[in-house]
Amino acid sequence: MQNFEDIQNLVQDDIAKTDQVLIDHLSSDVVLINQMSDYIIGAGGKRLRPLLLLLCARATNYQGEHHHLMAVVIELIHTATLLHDDIVDESNIRRGKDTDRKSVV
Repeated sequence: MQNFEDIQNLVQDDIAKTDQVLIDHLSSDVVLINQMSDYIIGAGGKRLRPLLLLLCARATNYQGEHHHLMAVVIELIHTATLLHDDIVDESNIRRGKDTDRKSVV
């Protein structure tokens, strides 16, 4: 492995499937829910937590499909903690971007 992108490329198909599981499960008439789904997928970032789960599934030769759902769960928990921190800390900016905290509060 040369770099982080090489590691991501190992599970590129699993990442795409995980994104689709996220979209399928978070499709809602509630605008905030759809915004959260769009944020998770579109925000970029390493998404290290779900990546680690997908790599562990591959390393243990897991043959099922539940690891995609578990990767989504991990990412949602992480996103919820960020949202909670934004509200508690009254943060308006994270990583140089508006937190949209005002639309949540």
